[in-house]
Amino acid sequence: MRGHFRPKKLLFIIPIVILVFLGFSAVVMLLWNNVLAAVVSVKLLSYPQAMGILVLSKILFGGFKGRGGCGGGPGAMWRYKMHEKWESMTPEEREKFKAEWKNRCGGRWGRMNESSEQQAASS
Repeated sequence: MRGHFRPKKLLFIIPIVILVFLGFSAVVMLLWNNVLAAVVSVKLLSYPQAMGILVLSKILFGGFKGRGGCGGGPGAMWRYKMHEKWESMTPEEREKFKAEWKNRCGGRWGRMNESSEQQAASS
């Protein structure tokens, strides 16, 4: 079981998150002003504008979705759904599923292996 909610832990994490955000904002401002202003000739950026760009980039490119429950990360939900589907299949359905995927992917990989074997034999 994961740890319980601890107010002391929250009081420790919140200032760290704020400091990290402020630090990233400073990095965005410094990079913008020192790199983009010189290369692309854009206007200099103030600290509040850097914060805004950081939040905007999070919204546009990162979103506000969570990592998911167990494991998280990309593909976790797909793996979970496939596992549920696999568990609900009968042994016959599993064999049919395996054969279908072997037909889809195995043939292509088989041809690649054959061509690499032929190249090795001719060398």
